[in-house]
Amino acid sequence: MKHPDERPVGHPDHYAPWLGRAHQHLRRLLSGLPRGLSEFLIFGFKQAWASLFGGILLALIIATKLVWQEDWPLHRYDGLFAAAIAVQLAFIVLKLEAWEEAKIIFLFHVVGTAMELFKTHVGSWTYPEAAWLRIGHVPLFTGFMYASVGSYMVRVIRLFDMRFSHYPPFWTTAVLAVLIYVNFYAHHYVMDLRYGLFAAAFGLYGRCRIYFTVDDRRRWMPLLLACFLTSVFIWVGENIGTATGTWSYPGQRPWQWVSLAKMGSWFLLLIISFVLVTIIHPPQPPEAIEPAGDDPQPAPALGEPQAPFASAPLSARNARAWTGFDV
Repeated sequence: MKHPDERPVGHPDHYAPWLGRAHQHLRRLLSGLPRGLSEFLIFGFKQAWASLFGGILLALIIATKLVWQEDWPLHRYDGLFAAAIAVQLAFIVLKLEAWEEAKIIFLFHVVGTAMELFKTHVGSWTYPEAAWLRIGHVPLFTGFMYASVGSYMVRVIRLFDMRFSHYPPFWTTAVLAVLIYVNFYAHHYVMDLRYGLFAAAFGLYGRCRIYFTVDDRRRWMPLLLACFLTSVFIWVGENIGTATGTWSYPGQRPWQWVSLAKMGSWFLLLIISFVLVTIIHPPQPPEAIEPAGDDPQPAPALGEPQAPFASAPLSARNARAWTGFDV
């Protein structure tokens, strides 16, 4: 029988196997802190861990800007692409992401690259440096910037074991996502409908709550608030990109802040991103969560990352709440 101090604490099954022992050690250190402070630190760590791919990519953007020389045989953008490929492979090999999660992230590459091709063509932003690995005016590393958003979403949902209440029928969210995506192209030629799309997003998701587990307590947050806070952090990342000259917007001066309007654009893009995730992994409602302290199903083996949404079967009532149809 294990000594009580050897029992797992926290959620070690949410992490890769080689992190299990370090997770348990750090978690026990935090258990000596006041409960509120401990939970706050765990929340911050989980958010940072979920953002690991994006954080590494931003670090690479800054580092390459500081050290890269114009006379080097490899262009900086190509170096960023090679480094991003290496990071993505490392995430798979080290079990920081599951293959199912990688498939979702690939969708972000496709959607993001298509938008980059159009936006650079119409002059919405530019990539001023040379690159061998590019499509048109778009260096290939840019797909990983969108993939980092996808990586964050699938990881944060797994790490916090998220559930969703009052989630709208899938077909309505899919229609909204398509309209948002089309508007990013069409507003260059016809009226910009983004304010109507904001209203539609609030109409669909206004009642939707995210239930998440930080440590051993479940909390909740409005889904739209989560999207807004995430868009703020992405806006900060955009400022890092423009400050390092990795990309630039028309008329933007060096070290000038990116327009706050970009947060609105990212807010809408996050709606698209979330719908992409739910295509493969429908969100589970909070009814699927057992009362605190109960664990009727065995935890997944350490080292086998959970799917972005738990795979327990939905009841007909819960499935109907998600799809809008009887099943």
